[in-house]
Amino acid sequence: MTDLVLSDSLDTARRRLAAALDDAGRAPDAARLLAVSKTKPAAMVREAYRLGQRDFGENYLQEALDKQAELADLDDIVWHFIGPLQSNKTREVAGHFAWVHSLDREKIARRLSEQRPDDLPPLNVCLQVNISDEASKSGVSLAELPALAEAVMAMPRLRLRGLMAIPAPADDPTAQRTPFARLREALATLRQRFPEAELDTLSMGMSGDLEAAILEGATQVRLGTAIFGARDRSA
Repeated sequence: MTDLVLSDSLDTARRRLAAALDDAGRAPDAARLLAVSKTKPAAMVREAYRLGQRDFGENYLQEALDKQAELADLDDIVWHFIGPLQSNKTREVAGHFAWVHSLDREKIARRLSEQRPDDLPPLNVCLQVNISDEASKSGVSLAELPALAEAVMAMPRLRLRGLMAIPAPADDPTAQRTPFARLREALATLRQRFPEAELDTLSMGMSGDLEAAILEGATQVRLGTAIFGARDRSA
């Protein structure tokens, strides 16, 4: 992808988000664009940064660490870890990311809290919910969500911000909205149960269902293909 094409696709993604927010009757700044840069080179991330993008999502730890080292001069870039998280990766994630969107186990949460460096602010986390009850997907069930949320809120180096989900694919806009509505309702229930918590984030919606997610209250939408083009499936 050339710099000119990236400029066009990022501008298109921003206009698409703005139009979705307007159609939903929401404020223009009610949702942020998270550029999913997995498998894309650091040079492409740097160009997106030059074009004003600041939040970037990565799935693969070593790839992300390599990019972070190459882009260390970009002081205000915000790195989000959005992939499955294993115990042997928590220390690096705790030390090199501002956000984790894919937290679904108390054991992992505890390790992240214990390993978060003292000189960094608490790690922002979203609990990943298996909103479509898919056996192949990571995520906590809705039934187990309140207990995990309560445990995470007690961990001093974590800041629970909200929920994330990757619903089963659907082409129909109405079908797309159904799981997003369930996630929104789950967050509302947590807010009632834990009024002291800063539960302000719904990380949901990707290139194929952004509009449905915005209609149901998404505050962060994760766009990869729509910004950077199709990813290399061999990566």
